Amino acid sequence: MSTTPARPRAALLLLAYLAFVSLGLPDGLIGVGWPSIRADFGVPTEAVGLVLAAGTAGYLTSSVLAGFTLARLGVGWLLAGSTLLAALALTGYGTSPGLTVVVGAALVLGLGSGAIDSGLNAYAAGAFGPRHMNWMHAFFGLGVAIGPLIMTGVLGAGLGWRWGYGIVAAAQLALATAFALSARAWRERTPVGPEAAPAVVDPSADPATSGPAAGVGPSAAGSAAATDGAGPAAEPAAPAAAVGVAVEPPAPVARPVPVRETLRLPAVWLGMLAFAVYVAVEVATGLWAFLLLTEGRGLAAAVAGLGVSAYWGSLFVGRVVQGVVAERWGAPRVLRASLLGMAAGAALIAVPAPAWVAVVGIVVVGFAAAPVFPLLTLTTVERVGAAHADRTIGLQIGTSSLGAALVPSGIGILISHTSVEALGPALLVLAVALIALHAAATRRPVLARTDA
Repeated sequence: MSTTPARPRAALLLLAYLAFVSLGLPDGLIGVGWPSIRADFGVPTEAVGLVLAAGTAGYLTSSVLAGFTLARLGVGWLLAGSTLLAALALTGYGTSPGLTVVVGAALVLGLGSGAIDSGLNAYAAGAFGPRHMNWMHAFFGLGVAIGPLIMTGVLGAGLGWRWGYGIVAAAQLALATAFALSARAWRERTPVGPEAAPAVVDPSADPATSGPAAGVGPSAAGSAAATDGAGPAAEPAAPAAAVGVAVEPPAPVARPVPVRETLRLPAVWLGMLAFAVYVAVEVATGLWAFLLLTEGRGLAAAVAGLGVSAYWGSLFVGRVVQGVVAERWGAPRVLRASLLGMAAGAALIAVPAPAWVAVVGIVVVGFAAAPVFPLLTLTTVERVGAAHADRTIGLQIGTSSLGAALVPSGIGILISHTSVEALGPALLVLAVALIALHAAATRRPVLARTDA
């Protein structure tokens, strides 16, 4: 009987977009603000590694836990609390007297950001279609682009780097308030496929499909009690049935799925590995492309910088464009094409060819990779079942942060011991591994758990 009105859906969609913008803003602030922060605190340049490590630890912890606590808190309150936590962390940055406090604030920011990411992805996987799922992730890129502009503007006005964090903290606080006020609306989520109701109900227990006597008879009551364990919940149907009024049976209540059952599914572990490998390709390409184009292929720094900007731009544009394409062609088909496109782009980077070929390869990787993260999230329910989906999405996003932290660093070590030309082959190996992981995960369809 309850349907989600158009205006609340539009409002929630807007909040989801703004939340992903807010996720990207701090990433953009640190890059421009770190030289000023380092100078104020008198610490070496490499001390930023402590800040990044603390943020990754917090992000990993909360993104995993969010999948387990989502059902208890509700997505609206989870988002409100996590965004408030992020606002407090950014305030900590802006008021910090030294590096130690900044590292602590980074840990808290990671805790808030990881929960926002997991909570919104889990909600969107059931409530948004492929187009909005892709666009939501595209807004993260918009946030990463806006962050440097805010910090650049603040420093250019002579206000100091702390003001940049203060502005973003105020925006996060406003967003947390919006999430709290809309917490009720976030409870409604359109079920995804037949797996959304894992409990099994005996049709014979439905008083609306039988005569009045059947609704009050002992066999009907016994069938209802045996089916959903609700026992007395079937009793209120009797008076209504006695006067000939059709009564809708009580909705089945799905029993909680134990954690061990989720972790027992091979598709869960394959999905976690796929997310880690995908994010490793995305981050490593953006991190080391400049070095490849300058030292490896001889491009001028300004031109190479444009090439890297084109990579991030293709990632943003790809999510906007392919969100529409995925809605028309279907998420599985676009996902398979995107994975093959990533491998093709990596191959162009790997071949010893003129610099423009590498630039084309980098742009192809960005455009092809654009819908992979959102579509992998969207199709999680098809791989593991609705009963395990929220928890699995949290695990996948947590693992992706490990892939982003460890694999690009490992590629950096490989480059330092060989040459920068090792980047292309490394990306190609990762892209092929991603194709294999996705194929293995989708070969193991899992139905939602039912209880006998």
